[in-house]
Amino acid sequence: MKLKDTLISEFHALGIEGLEVKELHLLNGFFVNLEYPLANGQSVKLLEDKKIYLGNQIERPGSDRCYGIVADESYLLVCEYGCNGTDPEIIIYKSAILCDAFGMNSGK
Repeated sequence: MKLKDTLISEFHALGIEGLEVKELHLLNGFFVNLEYPLANGQSVKLLEDKKIYLGNQIERPGSDRCYGIVADESYLLVCEYGCNGTDPEIIIYKSAILCDAFGMNSGK
């Protein structure tokens, strides 16, 4: 099974309502590396600007917000945001199963 197919299966396994992943595209890190506000008032970026990721933007049914999904061989990220990436929220950020299964976790 290809990496893309494995990651799509992993996103589906998360069981997030309205998240139906049909395709993943190559995306530049600087384009998808949003700044997320934390509860303590600080902000954090979770991705690397110079890296290429697999991801997509998926409209949430009945909402003006979208899911943003991004993955590589080590991590899955699901976030939600408004128009043009406004008000981003982290839904899930976790190790990819294929990474755990094969001991590939790079310890980021």
